Parts: sequence; C-alpha cells; structure tokens
Amino acid sequence: MPFLPLRPVPVAAAAASQYDEWLAWLAETLDDPGTDRNELVRGILTDLYFPGLAKADASTLPAAQQVALLQMDPRNVTLEPEYYGELDEARYAPRKPLLWLWEMFDRSALGENIALGIPFRRILAKHVFASCGKNFKAFTHVRVSFGYNLNVGDGVVIHRHVLLDDRGGIDIGDGSSVADFANVYSHSHNIVDGRIVYTPKTVIGKGVRITYHATILAGTNLADDSMVGAGALLTKDTEPHWLYVGVPAKKIREKSAEERANKAPPTVDPMVDE
Repeated sequence: MPFLPLRPVPVAAAAASQYDEWLAWLAETLDDPGTDRNELVRGILTDLYFPGLAKADASTLPAAQQVALLQMDPRNVTLEPEYYGELDEARYAPRKPLLWLWEMFDRSALGENIALGIPFRRILAKHVFASCGKNFKAFTHVRVSFGYNLNVGDGVVIHRHVLLDDRGGIDIGDGSSVADFANVYSHSHNIVDGRIVYTPKTVIGKGVRITYHATILAGTNLADDSMVGAGALLTKDTEPHWLYVGVPAKKIREKSAEERANKAPPTVDPMVDE
C-alpha cells in the first residue's frame, strides 16, 4: 500500500510574511492581560466582514446593516453554551469573545486557508482551552462548548466540522486525532426529564484515532492507540490497540504487535510550530 506522509505546500513569500506579521500581532495582543477581548474581536470581525463601514456612523445605515454590524461585537451575541445551567460565567467570559472570533473566522474568506487557519486557531486554543500542547491542528468549523473544560496534548489533530462538547470535560492525549464530522460528548440527559443533566468526563488517550462521523458518548474512556471506525457509536470504554466499529461500537480487530513494531517512524509535518 502507498505510504503518503503530508507534503509541504508553499504560499507566496509576500503573503506568508503578511500572515506571520498579523498572527504575531494577534498572539502578542492576546498575551497582554490589559487587552479588551470584546473590542479586539469587534475590530477584527468588522475589518473582515464590513471593512468599508469600520468608521461609519451606524445610525445613518439601513436597519439590516446596523443589525449586521452589531454581530461583530461578542457583547451583542449569545451562544448556546451560555444557556447551560452549569456554566461558570467567570471562566467563560474571557473565552466567549475568542470562541465567537474562531467561529466567524471560519465562516469568512480566510477560514479555508490552511496556511493561515491552522496557526490562527492554534493561537486561540491556548487562550480558550484549559490546556493545549504543542503543534495543535484544528481545521475549519470545529465547535467547542465551554473551552475551559478541554485539555489537549501535543500533536493533536481535529478535522473539519467536529463537535467537542466539553460540558463535563474532555481530555485528549498526545498524538490523537478526531476526523471530519465526529462528535465527542461529555454530557447526557435523563430520559424522563431533559433538564436533569449528567456531565461525566470523556477521556481520549494517547494515539487514539476517532474516524469520520463517529460519535463518542459522555463518560467513555478511550485507551491508548485504540481506534473508533467510521460512523460508529461508542458507548463503552475501549481497550488499547483495538478497533471498534458499529452501532453500538464493538471491538473487531486488534492491531498486532508485529504491525505496531514495524510502523514507520515519524515523518516531517509541514504544519508544525517553528
């Protein structure tokens, strides 16, 4: 079978330089404890979506444009997690503007640009997650609930349209990946009264692969180097090195010791931090 590690993809030198300059400014600004994150996000999003209206007198604009401009300011927006009863407002408040920036960036013309989007989300993740290791990679339209209950190790990859519902907490170990359209939950509801909410932590070990469209239910523990197949529904803990498929997911094959011993060594990742 073909062995196909990632290949580097260069961008124009002038564009790369401008990306680096803007990202360095963003990182430095977020590291400053005196930064007003709501104002920061309002300014960035206005520049992205309505650059011609940044200095306009909003009262002179049509009503629809006035409403649209209001969405650039996180203080004028409510997000679904804010309605959850267990929300820790003090911990969520500094993260909300960045979660809104993350989502709106992904919806903009910039969102699909891998060269810009990966380092951009990497910067935000360090201020949104409880902890975030080296070389985190998130692709477009990843959704996070609170952020402050999410711990991510080194070399974690989250692909497109993934939901990380960290209401009860999610830990993701080094080198794990979550593929496109997968859902990882850490809350569930009582079958009689949906207002009764259970929030057990979900733990994803090291080197775990959660593949396309899989669903991980709250409170499960995925052992190191285990794998959940495409479209599977995981309801129970996994064992190391085993592949789980189906609804509900059951183990069907163990990665042999020989295969694991002969696995190719790591290759260069073109999207690592410098």
